Amino acid sequence: MNSAVRRLSAAIAAGTLVVTLAACAESERGAGGGEGGTMVFGAPGAPAMFDPVYATDGETFRVSRQMFETLVTYAPGTADLAPGLATEWTPNDDGTQWTFALQEGVTFHDGTPFDAEAVCFNFDRWANLPNEAAQSQAEYYVGLFGGFAQNAGDYGESIYAGCEAPDANTAVLNLTEGTGALPAAFGLTSLSISSPTALQEYDADGIELSGEAFTYPAYAMEHPTGTGPFRFESYDRASGTVTLARNDDYWGETAGLDQLIFRVIPDENARRQELQAGTIQGYDLPSPGDWAALRDAGFQVLEREPFNIFYLGINQANNPALADVRVRQAIAHAVDRESLAQNQLPDSAEVATQFIPETVEGYASDLEPIPYDPDRARALLAEAGASDLTVNFYYPTEVTRPYMPNPTNLFTTIAENLRQVGITVNPVAQPWNGGYLDSVNVAGTHDLHLLGWTGDYNDAGNFVGTFFGRAKPEFGFTNQELFDELAAADRTVDPAEKAAAYEQANRSIMEYLPSVPLTTSPPAVVVAENVEGMVPSPLTDERFSTVTIAD
Repeated sequence: MNSAVRRLSAAIAAGTLVVTLAACAESERGAGGGEGGTMVFGAPGAPAMFDPVYATDGETFRVSRQMFETLVTYAPGTADLAPGLATEWTPNDDGTQWTFALQEGVTFHDGTPFDAEAVCFNFDRWANLPNEAAQSQAEYYVGLFGGFAQNAGDYGESIYAGCEAPDANTAVLNLTEGTGALPAAFGLTSLSISSPTALQEYDADGIELSGEAFTYPAYAMEHPTGTGPFRFESYDRASGTVTLARNDDYWGETAGLDQLIFRVIPDENARRQELQAGTIQGYDLPSPGDWAALRDAGFQVLEREPFNIFYLGINQANNPALADVRVRQAIAHAVDRESLAQNQLPDSAEVATQFIPETVEGYASDLEPIPYDPDRARALLAEAGASDLTVNFYYPTEVTRPYMPNPTNLFTTIAENLRQVGITVNPVAQPWNGGYLDSVNVAGTHDLHLLGWTGDYNDAGNFVGTFFGRAKPEFGFTNQELFDELAAADRTVDPAEKAAAYEQANRSIMEYLPSVPLTTSPPAVVVAENVEGMVPSPLTDERFSTVTIAD
């Protein structure tokens, strides 16, 4: 059991109390002190852009976290709540109003003061995103607040009722109803606070959709402006290199590095070779088979606590056969998930019984793994009249994810499982950004796909609500009963009642089986021997401000 994650449950349960942790925050700020030097980190994928509200992928979040800050954050190496830009956060009795006491003396990278007006400007901006292109990309905001002031797409009614700034250091968030996701969700990188000046100057809301691809405005691509310990310097899209510089005017402990460079190196073997050659000082997601050799060579392999789900996604909209639950059950029985866990993932990987990890409140412990049973799969296909089923199976390239260390190998194994029960598989490989994510999340042109999720905070809704809380192109189904069940669980503020509601929702999900949960596993990050201060996070929420490089 992940004790760090369990501790967050207590923090959420105490959400009706005033949370005052300023002294802890000060002591946990980086120990860098501005020693200098440059760290080059090998990232497995390219960031889509740098405006956190539009971000949905880990590589965009990885870079954004260094430049932006949220009102509430997570203590290093845990999922425990800690002060960010707010020193205290106090709800009223029913969770419909949250009062934030703000840090003083903070400025954005462009010199704009951080204050309550800036906080309210950001909340109002998110609530009033102007068009379907912008709203469709604000997935985390929708998941938390339900919709927008003026919905341009198929969204629910927004629970955001406004933001007040009674004085410079106090911001008050008003909601139409409480949600059990708070206060933990206040730490979402998507809710990072941006400079109002820069947002207006660089047309932050001018996002456009052309075909299946989004075009982002100048703010998101060239002028992201937060309050964090690093500031944006450049992004060379051709080489996949993002350069950040230390923010010498940072309000807390200044970073220990002069520069932080993220180099996109999609191939895991290439990342390992560059680390061994000394051209990078660290990289994410080393292949589980390389961990022992890397440690033997003197590198630090820092394991994260498992807090993710890897799943085989099923889109019911394109292929009528997939709308039959018997066909989805057949696909589940066809996949040898135990073999995946044992042969292609870290040693402690486990077969998933549902779409949340065991450490998340709301896990239904009575659910059993779907057994590998090719004969049963063939029988179900025959019963559904789908013995000649053909599927377009999409999988990503040019990326490694915490839950999916080698997408091609995983696809190959799963596709062979499907072929063994008579399913014809048409493989469709696409690059992670600029193809795959747009096809899966926007266009919905796939039948099957591989994807997963690392939790942003300890809340079942952050997993199953994000996946199945509303109709999405990724899964292509409408099940209002399930949507309503998840919405009711999310609105439940009492921790015990909320856990019970999500346990039942997880049983309903596995009965309907909109997709197939595969595994949960512990990813790792590896750094050179002379790198100090890197703290692995179960949320993959590593902050590089604490990092220094020894001589």
